[in-house]
Amino acid sequence: MASATDPCSFSSFSKCVTKHLNLTYHVDFDSHVIKAKVALTVEVLVDNFTSLTLDTKDLKVSKVTANGQAAKFTLGPKHSFMGTPLEITLPFDLSRGQHVIVEVTYETAPSASALQWLTPEQTAGKKHPYLFSQCQATHCRSMVPCQDTPAMKHTYYAQVSVPKELVAVMSAVRDGQEPDPQDSSRAIYRFRQPVPMPSYLIAIVVGALESREIGPRSRVWSEKEFVDKAAFEFSETETMLKTAEDLAGPYVWGQYDILVLPPSFPYGGMENPCLTFATPTLLVIAHEISHSWTGNLVTNKTWEHFWLNEGHTVYLERMIGRSMESEQFRQFKAMGGWKDLQESVNTFGANNPLTNLVPNMNEVDPDDAFSSVPYEKGFALLYHLEELMGGPEVFMGFVKSYIQMFAYSSVTTEEWKKYLFTYFKNKVDILNKVDWNAWMHTPGMPPVKPQYDTTMADACIALCKRWVKTKEGDLGNFSEVDMKTLSTHQLIEFLSLLLQEDPLPLSHVKRMQEVYRLNALNNAEIRFRWLRLCVKSKWEDAVPMALKMATEQGRMKFTRPLFKEVYNFDKYREEAVRVFIAHRAAMHPVTSNLVAKDLKVDTGKST
Repeated sequence: MASATDPCSFSSFSKCVTKHLNLTYHVDFDSHVIKAKVALTVEVLVDNFTSLTLDTKDLKVSKVTANGQAAKFTLGPKHSFMGTPLEITLPFDLSRGQHVIVEVTYETAPSASALQWLTPEQTAGKKHPYLFSQCQATHCRSMVPCQDTPAMKHTYYAQVSVPKELVAVMSAVRDGQEPDPQDSSRAIYRFRQPVPMPSYLIAIVVGALESREIGPRSRVWSEKEFVDKAAFEFSETETMLKTAEDLAGPYVWGQYDILVLPPSFPYGGMENPCLTFATPTLLVIAHEISHSWTGNLVTNKTWEHFWLNEGHTVYLERMIGRSMESEQFRQFKAMGGWKDLQESVNTFGANNPLTNLVPNMNEVDPDDAFSSVPYEKGFALLYHLEELMGGPEVFMGFVKSYIQMFAYSSVTTEEWKKYLFTYFKNKVDILNKVDWNAWMHTPGMPPVKPQYDTTMADACIALCKRWVKTKEGDLGNFSEVDMKTLSTHQLIEFLSLLLQEDPLPLSHVKRMQEVYRLNALNNAEIRFRWLRLCVKSKWEDAVPMALKMATEQGRMKFTRPLFKEVYNFDKYREEAVRVFIAHRAAMHPVTSNLVAKDLKVDTGKST
């Protein structure tokens, strides 16, 4: 192992490694806690091994045993975001190569950062409560005491007791259900995950769920109000899986199910193995499918190397787009990604070390560092290398080989780079000319801007220029015909381009609504950009619509910029804060924490 520490974890993985977790959960909706027991199978890497440290966060630990014997334990001081180290002293000592089963009995806190408890009113069905988890990056420790680092991979089994009118699903293969022998009003669901995976991919959902088959190895799960619509929207799943397998090698996880979450989920999707989480606003599943190889099978060793997960996943996602649509489509998406990267760099500041491809994560909360940088700076590097090494087929050969080489393990940027030089050993002179330090360890935009094919973007650029240059008296020259030839992707791009310009005069956005009727479009990506554009131009009618979108769904990509945009409109600054405070209790803890920082509202208790 290269480095034996992870700046985001208390657990030292140089002394021992977790091989398997066995979870027993009792989900209590009345008190918003999970009463739990976890048995960790730990392999010892050193002689005279007598103690170990696990990550925890806000857990109430009542008992620890080692191979069935009572073990002493203490909880260390609480860190602002890393939680609390759980120090366990074994009642015996062990030698290198031996295994020990450490069992921890505990309870989660109602405020556990991995969990969101929804009231019946916050669900589509309005009858039953709902629970979902989001462990990436370092929140697993708030629902399982573990070595909470992506350097560590283990299998897991689980049994989950829930009220019998609800259904539990996890990021694992479903393994049967039965009435709870302890309580006839409850049912037990069993799960097994035979493929080793990092702790951040452990996931659970409990709710009034239904499912529909959408392919030979896929079902879609959601509340019954959404299930048929979801089955229709994700009907291309098997085609995408097959396309990805052709590119990256066999899919090893068995089942590929999709769970459509309630709208408060903070991310567009989460690639939990066997069960991708998606929000109702997620239109394309290609990114999450791609993670089955890059991220889940080959994993970043620590969060500094997050770009290895995300840059490769975006690269693979766009290669799927190339196979299913065209090379021009891939180029178009790559240009859009460059713009997202520019926006992230502008938000963080061009000298901010968090815009490094490989940032230093000492004392940095991974939630605060989350942005499009690892995705789009990572993709830009891979695309640049693709051009240098001989094109998409040649470079995809490397990506596939890299996946096979490091499957089932965790890697660092150094190991990736070493393999790149080995694979392209005949082109080392070209690779040596790459400014690696500028790409990896320098903040701001990449040192090279790829020349993307602009065919699909040209129409968007031309229309954007017309709106920017047109004088008020000439607004009559625009008509609905302008939009007729643009695809949804191009309309999104047109609005993104306008957002990069100075705000349009109010007369212009009003005219745009008259001719294009953008208020009537429900596509979240379009609506989000359109409402930001209107608020930037100080169109007061758009403020309530922007705040409504910011609160009726919770995807941070939409919610944070919409709140910020209204906050920056001086006249409505207090209104933005008021609406946030009124809704924060119903928001996901990660989302409300970050919006509070954006709006300079006291974050209250540290979550």
